[in-house]
Amino acid sequence: MLERLSAFEQWMAPGTFPWLSSLAGGLGFCGLGLGSVVLAELVRDCYHVAGHYVPFLQKAHNLHHRAYRPDLSKVSLDLYRRAELLNDVPEAAFMVLVTAAIAWSTHLWVLGLGAIYSAAFLIASLARSRGWWLETDLTHAPGALVAPPKPWLVNRAYHWRHHFEQPRAYYSSTFTLADQIMGTSLSLKGKTIGITGASGALGRALLSQVLARGARVVAFTTSPDADFGPTDGGSVTVVSWEVGDEDRVLAALPQIDILVLNHGINVYGARDRDAIAASFEVNTFSPWRLLEAFLSTVQESRDFATKEVWVNTSEAEVGPALSPLYELSKRAIGDLVTLRRLDAPCVIRKLILGPFRSKLNPYGVLSPNFVAWAVVFLVQRDFRDLIITINPLTYLLFPLKEWSRSLYFRLFSHPHRQP
Repeated sequence: MLERLSAFEQWMAPGTFPWLSSLAGGLGFCGLGLGSVVLAELVRDCYHVAGHYVPFLQKAHNLHHRAYRPDLSKVSLDLYRRAELLNDVPEAAFMVLVTAAIAWSTHLWVLGLGAIYSAAFLIASLARSRGWWLETDLTHAPGALVAPPKPWLVNRAYHWRHHFEQPRAYYSSTFTLADQIMGTSLSLKGKTIGITGASGALGRALLSQVLARGARVVAFTTSPDADFGPTDGGSVTVVSWEVGDEDRVLAALPQIDILVLNHGINVYGARDRDAIAASFEVNTFSPWRLLEAFLSTVQESRDFATKEVWVNTSEAEVGPALSPLYELSKRAIGDLVTLRRLDAPCVIRKLILGPFRSKLNPYGVLSPNFVAWAVVFLVQRDFRDLIITINPLTYLLFPLKEWSRSLYFRLFSHPHRQP
């Protein structure tokens, strides 16, 4: 036994596998280098935020906003060059100073990569301000928007919203981390939000949450006598409709920025023909028709940046709900949404919700008000899959399921091609 331990200790001794030490050192170096770039971008984002709130920086930053038209073309070369000189050059210089100071103070010279990275932006900004090079960065490239905002990395549609939708949100320049931390990845202020199932427990709670953040609400309800009570000055338009007779919903869709597909039924243990038909019609086919109808309204350039769909698919996608038809119909709409996401012209989010108290589930353990608050909290941080449940397995199983299904659909299907 002692001989075996001695052999094991020799095998684990430092220097036995020198390539492991080299690999670990290389990975550490690369990690610090990447971290220095992320740090530089966070410094830029902090300066950007200050440009909207610190008085002596606001004038210069306003020049930057004034330099672009809604198609991101330049208003004039003179204004563009002044904006570069007074806003972008100081911003890049600040990035260089802070990142260089951090590298010097920590003696981690690999962090100097952040200063070199920042210096490239300083040189480019100086060149633009002098008229030597007038090409903009990618997020300010002119032209119509053709793709929705992306997660994690800032693209043109993401940054367009900062210029022309809500200046006090969408501050991030390259990585969306700063907006995710601050909750400014999605602004609801001034948006028109349509909510199906609005007279239900979660629908009413969502209505209250989005109104509190400055949104206008179109409440789609199958209860024509539903009373939504006082809205604290918020704007609520009530539209009555029935599943299968959706003309009134379709007529309102072009004016809606965010559509929340929240209606559903639960037939519990029933498995007769009518229960099967009703479950799939309400939980699967009706949301699917409305989803496709809403996506067809994404026509204008700004629609790619501002329109979204949130689909309440439930954690029944990956776990039992003690109601077979509820599980089957919710899994069907969940997979259809996963498939449609691959080519969708706007952002589609999934609400993966655990059991909350409602008429469909009077034994739910979560408060609908808490669930609605959590939904808004997460969408403001640009979560595309919003998991809100007490079941820890869902947080593990759903991302694996979503990734694997998405990969399968991507490999064995192809987008529709116009003839």
